[in-house]
Formats: sequence, C-alpha cells, structure tokens
Amino acid sequence: MENRKIKKEYPETRFNDIITNRKSGEMMFQNVYPREKYLEKIRPFFDSDIIKVITGIRRCGKSFILRGIMNELCDRGIEETKIIYIPLDKRGFKNIKTPEKLEEKIESMIEDDKFHYLFIDEVQNVTGFENVVQAYAEEGYSVFLTGSNSYLLSDEISTKLTGRYLNFEVYTLDFKEYLDMKKYYNLDMNQDMYAEFNEYIFNGGFPKTLEFPDVSTRQEYTRGIIGEIFEKDVKTKKRISNVAVYERVQSFLLNNYSSPFSITNLLDSLKEEGFSTKPSTVRGYIEDLRKAKIVYECNRFDLKSKKAVRREQKYYLADMAIYFAMNTDNRLNFGSSLENIVYLYLVSHDYQVSIGKIGKLACDYIVRDRNQNYAYIQVTYTLQGEDAKATERIKEREYRPFREIKDGYPRYIISLDRFRDQQEGVHHINAIDLFLGKESI
Repeated sequence: MENRKIKKEYPETRFNDIITNRKSGEMMFQNVYPREKYLEKIRPFFDSDIIKVITGIRRCGKSFILRGIMNELCDRGIEETKIIYIPLDKRGFKNIKTPEKLEEKIESMIEDDKFHYLFIDEVQNVTGFENVVQAYAEEGYSVFLTGSNSYLLSDEISTKLTGRYLNFEVYTLDFKEYLDMKKYYNLDMNQDMYAEFNEYIFNGGFPKTLEFPDVSTRQEYTRGIIGEIFEKDVKTKKRISNVAVYERVQSFLLNNYSSPFSITNLLDSLKEEGFSTKPSTVRGYIEDLRKAKIVYECNRFDLKSKKAVRREQKYYLADMAIYFAMNTDNRLNFGSSLENIVYLYLVSHDYQVSIGKIGKLACDYIVRDRNQNYAYIQVTYTLQGEDAKATERIKEREYRPFREIKDGYPRYIISLDRFRDQQEGVHHINAIDLFLGKESI
C-alpha cells in the first residue's frame, strides 16, 4: 500500500497532523493527545509478552491510545520496522477476516526474527484470531489488541488466553481529559469551570466530538455511534427477534439512567405500548446493551447482610451525550447526570463500585480502591434548597444513611456546591475539584 498525501479535513486544529508508517502505509497521528490516565496503567507491560487487550465503547479513543503507545515507543528510539500496526477497520485491511489472512498479513510485515511490537486494532473483526495472537505472544512479541465490546472477552477467549492477557477498560473522556484535550488542540475554553462542566455534560466525552463546532453536529455524530454499535456489535452477534422491543428497552434504560431499575416496570411499560414479550427476552436485550457498553450495570450491596442483592441495580450511561443525542427532550436532570458522571469517574479510576443498601436506606455508592480501602459516597447536585426548610430536608436526606453505618470507613458527599458543608464527620467534596484532581477519595 503506497504512501498517500492525506487531505486535512479540519485544518484549523491539529487533529490531522500525521506521519506515515513505512511498513503498513497506515497514517498515524503525530500529535495524538496522550491519555496518561490509561497509558500509565499499560506502560509497565509495554515490553511484556502478556497480551494487552484494550476494550471500551466504540469511538471512545482506543485507537488513539494505541497510537499514543506507538509514539512513546518511537520516542524511546524503537525502530519503525519493529512496530507492526494492523487497523482492521481501515481501507487496505478490511478484507482480513480469517486467522490465515491475519497471520499472512503479519508475516508480510516482519523483516527479521527479533523482538517486535504487534498492534491490532478492532481485532474482533477476525473470527478465531485468538490462536494467531497467542502464537506471536508465545514467541515473545509484545501484543496489543483493541476491541469495541465485551464479546472480545467471551468465555472462548478467556479459555484460550487464560493467564496470557490483561484487560484495560477505556471510557470516554472524563472532565479533566476533556479540558486537557481542548488545551492540547488549542480549542476555545470558558474560564468559568461550571459553565465548561455544563457544556461537557451535553457534549459528552467522545473525543472526536471536539472537532465539531455545534451541538447538533455532535449529537448527530453520537447517534451515528449508537447506530453503528447496533449494526456491528448487536445484530451481528445475536439475532434480534423484535427490533421494536429492543429499541424500547434501549430507550427505557437511556431515559432511566442513575435510577433504581425494575424489570417489572419495564415490562409494564412495554405492555402499555402494546408489546407482549418474555422477561428472558428483555433481560437478553439488556445484556446486549451492556455487552456493547452503551450502559454499565451497578449492583446493590446490603451492608447488614454483607451480600450482593440480586436484581437490584442501576444502569449508567457510557457517556451523557448518548442521552441527549437519543432524546428530543434535552432538559438537564442535574442530579442524575452528576451521579452518572461520578460513577464513570470512579470506575475509570479503578474503584470497585456498588450501590449501598443500609436496611431501608440507600447510600449511592460503596467503593473499594486497589488497596482494599472502603468508602461511602452520597451524590447530590446541591445541598441548598430554595429556602431554609428545603435545605434542611436535603441535608437530612443525604446525611441520614451515614448515621446507620457503624464502621470507621470514610464518608463523602459529592456535590457542585462551591461552599463546603462539613458535618458529622462527613467529607464534603466539590465535584469539579474531584474531577480535576484537586480533591481525592
């Protein structure tokens, strides 16, 4: 594939500054925003023969993380010929559908039998890729894979690559990354962080949306992502027997994000609209949405029984832009939106997150970090009401669950209030300060 001069589609930004890989002819971004949050997790394994699997919702930036790794390797002085890059969703590579074709392509790009770095983007496009990539890993190659959904980590691949791979989950841009990426590409920024945060909620964190100048274009792009997920990640993996019911299930979850989920309520809603379907079918569609990473499931944990409570969960959106792109009503529910964004912040920082249940009371989150430290978290848009009595009611609602907790683990209230309300040993954190790294849990 010969090198070509690529027309710059957005000359006003640096998104399209490129270099060309001599071996593959594939264009690699020279000025790729480095998502250090993920690079620092992967960096210790750059030279390891453990297969690095990078997963996440489509268009969340997995390919850019690969390119960021390749740029780091080049900065280290690694020869270009030692880096093999195979983007299976790009022109010139889309015809690679079988393990034999994949191996043939890799072999054509190897010049000697020394150590190589092998990057395969959208590897799930090749059925049966596992034996090929494992063979190169066993030969000592450092292998990096990306895939758009958790079908990539099915029981089959888990069996074939047991002990041979690490999974790195990638999410859309968090608020700090969103701001940093704007700075990196010299895009306009509002000096008022609260105004910028409100814009972030509507725009979401799909990296490419920063290229588009207006909200309607960004929403059209996000709708395209959801359509692409349905066509490539859902329909191709499972026959949808009733697309209308599937779309209603999707709509229900998207419109009830951050709320306690009840399959009974969902089935009743479907029945009211004239759809009669089995609970097992609905659960299957929910699982499809979860596997496609449109939503994330957060289960409930009962502090008194010390057990997870089955079928008591909430669903959170992979990105807030999904809600606004898929709905005509763009009125902002600040509380639910903030809760959703806090959830994504926590899981993307490697916290294990559950919904807390303390008797009849609910605590938004019980979290555990990598050092097995626990914390309890309540999320509210504000502790301030329209008058003194309303403020008192809000504070009672948020503080009350903490009074039922008998252990000594820290307790937090996260809100957008500019002034702190420290009471009863509870730490009050401003959400924006948390997202920007000025506060921590």
